[in-house]
Amino acid sequence: MVSLLERISDLIFNKPNMNLFVNGTERVVTGVWEEETLLSVLREYFGLIGTRFGCGKGLCGSCTVHVDGEPVRSCITPINNIAGTSVLTIEGLQQDNEKLHPLQQAWIDERVPQCGYCHSGQIMQAWGLLSKTRNPTEEQITTFMDSILCRCGTYDRIKKAILRAAVILQQSSDINA
Repeated sequence: MVSLLERISDLIFNKPNMNLFVNGTERVVTGVWEEETLLSVLREYFGLIGTRFGCGKGLCGSCTVHVDGEPVRSCITPINNIAGTSVLTIEGLQQDNEKLHPLQQAWIDERVPQCGYCHSGQIMQAWGLLSKTRNPTEEQITTFMDSILCRCGTYDRIKKAILRAAVILQQSSDINA
């Protein structure tokens, strides 16, 4: 006969592991984390602290990452719902040669950051647009970026940075074509 303590221990410690591909590397998440959010796992389990905790309700967008190429709010994404997927964080956006991604460089060139708190989410949301829309209009940028809040109000500079990055990305794809 199994004791209550053995059953509880089994429920807590013998949960199956989950695999994720985080920034191109296969990572294992132990089963005890299965009830956590993607944000908690990224920050606390993997030590990837570039993704920020803002509102905790998926409303501000500071926690935006990509899951299978789509921007998602990691603070409300249960880790057990995304086992086996590919996750891209702000740390993974940097290029292999340690050169900044064109979006990151455009953010610097346009002097976007003030407090900087929302910017990893802003950049990841912007990459969601630029990865699908090669030459976005200002209206497309405004619509796509509308769900990410910036307390400092740098929306015009954000738009300029996205337009700048789009040009750089177009030029680099033309060279590589």
